[in-house]
Amino acid sequence: MRIQDDAPLTLVCVTRGSAVIVTESGTTHRLQSGDLAVARGVEHYLFADDAETEPQVVIHPGNRCTTLHGDDLRFEMSVGVRTWGNAAAGADRSVIATYEGRSEVSARLLDALPTVAVLRGDQWWTPLVDLLAAEAGQEGPGQEAYLDRLLDLLLMDVLRTWFDRADNAPTWWHAEQDPVVGPALRLIYNNPDHPWTVANLAAAVGNSRAMFARRFTDRVGESPIAFLTSWRLALAADMLRSGDSTIAAIARQVGYGTPFALSSAFKRAYGISPNAYRAGASGAASSDASTG
Repeated sequence: MRIQDDAPLTLVCVTRGSAVIVTESGTTHRLQSGDLAVARGVEHYLFADDAETEPQVVIHPGNRCTTLHGDDLRFEMSVGVRTWGNAAAGADRSVIATYEGRSEVSARLLDALPTVAVLRGDQWWTPLVDLLAAEAGQEGPGQEAYLDRLLDLLLMDVLRTWFDRADNAPTWWHAEQDPVVGPALRLIYNNPDHPWTVANLAAAVGNSRAMFARRFTDRVGESPIAFLTSWRLALAADMLRSGDSTIAAIARQVGYGTPFALSSAFKRAYGISPNAYRAGASGAASSDASTG
């Protein structure tokens, strides 16, 4: 399969046999049963049983499946409930989950991933893989919601395992375990609308202003105010993308006193106004939906 769906994140779990992922830049990742891969969507890639296998189908945005010439394969490739391929009982089987929603908050973590991150089955263990494989072909009340939650749990487990390894995580990931910086980060995450300053953050975690500022910058990689600003603007971007709240309402929720203050900060960070960002996100969502 040639994967060109441009999904921000795809989770691949090989449950039988083997598979290979070959990126456009030529990197090859070989997967065995029990291995998991997370593809970050920055490159198109080949997913096959072998690196030399020629693609037979193309996966487009919205999970639209076609031949190489663009003929629809929506029904031809179906071999069971939520299952498709070229054989009902193939030697190689994988569970694949695609996350199409875009989020600036999530991107703060996901951008730290390589193009394809691989966890080997013999390097970690989770009961979720077998459970997911068993449930994927089942049908019943609430099954879609059940599978979605299983996939979310598996993805979180994969990301935690990956980023807990040395040198894989962004600086602020491990900073959350710091006895001073960690509580400050949680205050920022949970109360973005509060009028935080370096001084009142330091006081909240029992530190002097100067010591707190140095420690935060050392552990996180940027100053407290720079981190607070980027967090607030990421939240605002997601609100603009996912809802219809006014700019004034969003400004209040993320700690800006006026819509103008939010708009100015947002434009400095993203290069466009909040209204233009919302219009662009709405247009992209409509385009994706039309391909389903």
